[in-house]
Amino acid sequence: MSESGEPATETLGNQARHVPVLLRRCLDLLAPALTEPGAVVVDCTLGLGGHSEALLTAFPAARLVALDRDREALRLSGERLAPYGDRATLVHAVYDELPDVLDRLGIPRVQGILFDLGVSSMQLDEADRGFAYAQDAPLDMRMDQTTGVSAAEVLNTYPPGELVRILRAYGEEKQAKRIVSAVVREREREPFTRSARLVELIRDALPQAAKRTGGNPAKRTFQALRIEVNGELTVLERTIPAAVERLAVGGRIAVLSYQSLEDRMVKQVFAAGAANTAPPGLPVVPERYQPRLKLLTRGAELPTEEEIAENRRAAPARLRGAQRIREDVR
Repeated sequence: MSESGEPATETLGNQARHVPVLLRRCLDLLAPALTEPGAVVVDCTLGLGGHSEALLTAFPAARLVALDRDREALRLSGERLAPYGDRATLVHAVYDELPDVLDRLGIPRVQGILFDLGVSSMQLDEADRGFAYAQDAPLDMRMDQTTGVSAAEVLNTYPPGELVRILRAYGEEKQAKRIVSAVVREREREPFTRSARLVELIRDALPQAAKRTGGNPAKRTFQALRIEVNGELTVLERTIPAAVERLAVGGRIAVLSYQSLEDRMVKQVFAAGAANTAPPGLPVVPERYQPRLKLLTRGAELPTEEEIAENRRAAPARLRGAQRIREDVR
């Protein structure tokens, strides 16, 4: 998700928009690496440009490279960042394309990297995108609407066993079998096209006890479908290690995630990079076994109660940061 903080809203494209989650803390984490002239910072999840604009403003000596798979987000943020001229380079790309993007731009290493994972406020608020279970919309959920299969196609064509796996793995949905049985029965009668019908089906399929906990009962299914449609966890699994590889020594990375699967993946990569990998009993630890990363956060940092009060979408946010402290030794 890409949006909250101070102030609570901003206007962009004639719509009220939230400003980025944990903005000040993200800037503080990245600041020590971005003060020197020529520093490059990558915003891997540009969204509406809230974080990018703050980075360009806070670090006037830095250059920004920003990625997004959503062409409408690139258009709107391009307008927003136009005053910064050639300090900002915006690229239509999924964030796992980061190494290729940097290679094309002739940038071997960068000093800062920021990820704000999940769905942007623009995508949640645009009714025709189908991300939000609170309003009826076409079941699309593609972050890049020019490519890939939609959520409706997933629901209407995937085998039942695969749907159960997706709901369990990506939504941590305990009632996956019950929901999928209802989906399969209903799709034979009429294919799914709209989100409201899916929400109603989930409500009807779940036992009363399951409806009383965890917020909207459709939340986990919608999360699972979105992750499957956009390949989010597969992309993230290869992206975080690749991003760490492109950090210069002294460079810093900050990652905001919004659900436990993403946060666990980030935690594992950072913990592995910060670990001593030497075999036990060595009197002196060779450099190749020493940590490559230093953790900058104790566990995952959470938004404050004040921030959550200003923007309910900030509530699930988890922030982790790390610093590159040495080059790899082959």
